[in-house]
Amino acid sequence: MSAQVVLPRFMHIGRHACEKLPELVKTLDCSKPLIVTDKMMVQLGYVQQVCDILNSDGLKADIYDDTVPEPTDSSIEAGVEKVKNGNYDIIIALGGGSPIDSAKAIAVLGKFGGNIREYKFPRQVNEHGLPLIAVPTTAGTGSECTRFTIITDEATSEKLLCVGLGFMPTAAVIDYELTVSVPQRTTADTGIDALTHAIEAYVSKKANPYSDAQALAAMRLIGGNLRKVYHNGSDLAAREAMMLGSTLAGIAFSNASVALVHGMSRPIGAFFHVPHGLSNAMLLPAVTAYSVPAAPERYAECARTAGFASHDDDTATANRKLLEGLVALNRELNVPTLAQFGVEKAEFDKVVETMAEQALASGSPGNNPRVPEKEEIIAIYRQLW
Repeated sequence: MSAQVVLPRFMHIGRHACEKLPELVKTLDCSKPLIVTDKMMVQLGYVQQVCDILNSDGLKADIYDDTVPEPTDSSIEAGVEKVKNGNYDIIIALGGGSPIDSAKAIAVLGKFGGNIREYKFPRQVNEHGLPLIAVPTTAGTGSECTRFTIITDEATSEKLLCVGLGFMPTAAVIDYELTVSVPQRTTADTGIDALTHAIEAYVSKKANPYSDAQALAAMRLIGGNLRKVYHNGSDLAAREAMMLGSTLAGIAFSNASVALVHGMSRPIGAFFHVPHGLSNAMLLPAVTAYSVPAAPERYAECARTAGFASHDDDTATANRKLLEGLVALNRELNVPTLAQFGVEKAEFDKVVETMAEQALASGSPGNNPRVPEKEEIIAIYRQLW
């Protein structure tokens, strides 16, 4: 059976890739860019850096910097209105997964209108909004090369998964130098997020030979460098490897799918405002332990490729080392439990059934090697304490 592969039309990868922005804007026959970003990117000077690069070639950009972590329907409204009223012909998304996800929604809603719930999966959004150039500043989400965006409906605390060709960036500019200033906590969370993307793409029921190749390459890069960048953020070689690994992992899951970890992760973020990568990290050991019996050979290959196990280890040994290694990785990277993060047990108990229902409704658990019932999801959630 054939597999559809969807990628950005252009990708510039490597040091100083940002300098290609003017060329990309003009290649796409555009001249009035809007930079969608957040206040931290302004404070760190990255927005000014991008503006200077554009200005050097006669392009003047306006800025929308009100995106928020874990974007919501209300947080993107002002950006949508700015696009509708501003006569922009291209959007440049600068930042981590949240600004890029926000920009994807703004690019589509700014052109076609409506509210984000109308674009929720299972609808396939194949209408193209404004051209979008994604410039990631973290090595984690892979959003620069995926056909997904996730926006929280504030009224229901539900993370809406939106899918389709319309959410695939037109171009991606992947410059690892933009990640050097990323704090240690964010480096850890986004790195485990990327590792989760690669593992889930590889064990997914929708995996294919193309996504497998990207996922395995991503696991090699991330497995060998995540600890290095966590302990030494100035290690440029490790930063470069993590950036490429993150992008390859994004390509892998965008062309296969994510699975149970992501299905369960979204409600944690929506209800308790846990950053997406961190909630993935909390879940990865428990979900992997639950899922291994349904795909032991695949998980064993993940263990060997990411460096948790030796290439000489048999399947059972590799999987044991994988489970032990994921727990040890969380410990080394100081991943908290839900209780340590500050979630109140009474609040958790009150919404855990709704979380399980939302996880199932997202569709992602159906791609898992072992597809859970609602009660099994609740049981895994309770392990996070």
